[in-house]
Amino acid sequence: MTTQTKLRTYDICPTDNISFPIGTVLCVQKYGRKLVFDSFDKFKQRGRSLPQLIKALITYRLTENRSMTKASDWINRKEVLDEFGLDGFEQRTLFRVLEILGENREQILFEIRNTLFSLYGFEHTNINLDWSSLVLHGNNAPLGAYGYSRDHRPDKKQITIGLAELANPINIPIGLTIQPGNINDQNHFRKTYGQVKDKLRPDSRIVFDKGANSKENLGLIVADKMKYLTAKKLNKSDDKRIKAFDRTNAELLCSEQCVYGIKYAFPSRTDYFYFSETLKAKQLESKMRKAEMLLQDAKLIQHSIEKNKKLPKKFRINNALVDVMYSYQTKLSEMNEKDAFELVKKAAINGREGFFCLTSSENLTLKDALAIYRQKDSIEKLFNSLKNEIEIKPLRVWSKNSIYGALIIGFLAQLIISLLRYDHEELKHVTPKFIKISLMNLTVTVEITETLKKRWIYSNFDPINELILVKNPGIT
Repeated sequence: MTTQTKLRTYDICPTDNISFPIGTVLCVQKYGRKLVFDSFDKFKQRGRSLPQLIKALITYRLTENRSMTKASDWINRKEVLDEFGLDGFEQRTLFRVLEILGENREQILFEIRNTLFSLYGFEHTNINLDWSSLVLHGNNAPLGAYGYSRDHRPDKKQITIGLAELANPINIPIGLTIQPGNINDQNHFRKTYGQVKDKLRPDSRIVFDKGANSKENLGLIVADKMKYLTAKKLNKSDDKRIKAFDRTNAELLCSEQCVYGIKYAFPSRTDYFYFSETLKAKQLESKMRKAEMLLQDAKLIQHSIEKNKKLPKKFRINNALVDVMYSYQTKLSEMNEKDAFELVKKAAINGREGFFCLTSSENLTLKDALAIYRQKDSIEKLFNSLKNEIEIKPLRVWSKNSIYGALIIGFLAQLIISLLRYDHEELKHVTPKFIKISLMNLTVTVEITETLKKRWIYSNFDPINELILVKNPGIT
């Protein structure tokens, strides 16, 4: 005979109970107070509270994060509305919120920066700058333009975004700029740097990659009594350095990766010239793959010529408005495959593999310059978090201000995650993904009892959400 030790419910009965991630709600409310979101009320005089709608949208961005239609449905549940002190609203209200945020984006970002710098005594104001692109689905948005796509979608229009981040160990975003998709990094630099430079102390260091490096941009930084550290594109003068490079005369910086460096001092700048065996191996491997792809492409073209067939689609211009007369001739008919591969390999490999150069207005050591520049990967991780954890993409065709507003919501969501990591040392090395999941895990179930009273049941506490919401309940 068996004895039943557990009660089992085999029939599932629907109830009116609802559950939602209260951890995210409480966290957003906490930082909404800290960052004084209530001051945004001045941008919307009538109707629903703009600050509360902003908090609700940020919460949604950090939880389910689907379409704006779904956002309206999610927020319009009575218990969620009660958390934000809102009455029910129509879907168009949220689009109007995005419009208002877009119209006033510079003022909003300015006030957020003022609040951040008044709340925190940041130990420095060195910044990292970087730029990326976002695919824009649709062809009618005026911001959309074809350009170099970091998302590997050259067939789609895009916009470019720039971020300014206080450098390690702070790692808090303080600036966001949005430009059409065909603006290059050198031009976008002026907008991003100009947005935040009033908050930087004299002698602050600006770190950015070689895409934004230009004589004009470096001149702007020096004229503002700031310092810079950036990479530079290798040119013919660097080819002379490569030709004369001798490891015995260089400083060994990392024996594991075989990194060597030589410093070249000039009156107005210092160049830090490096060679890495590990980097050389990776670049050679990449270029060998490229050479193999070029050889395969040439084979496809040669086959089409010999068989008198149309070229494969990827080699053709597919535009009804463009008439093209193709004339292709390959060298494959004159050489064997081995010689052909050697030819494309020689064209791909230029002798610069493994070499790179940094330049700065400071006279740093080779090791310090390399370490500071490598710490710039924090802003690349910030972009990754925005795109893949906060999920600011995909962007649909809306009005220009709606696109601005959607990106502002994403930026504020990321700012809250970054502030959590700064405020709590224990979270410094916890990824945004796990912080977001922990906050979502803390749920409240609103149970409707037989007497029609509501009972709130909190569940799924863990060390991260306890640290954020229980052990440090205050707003400072």
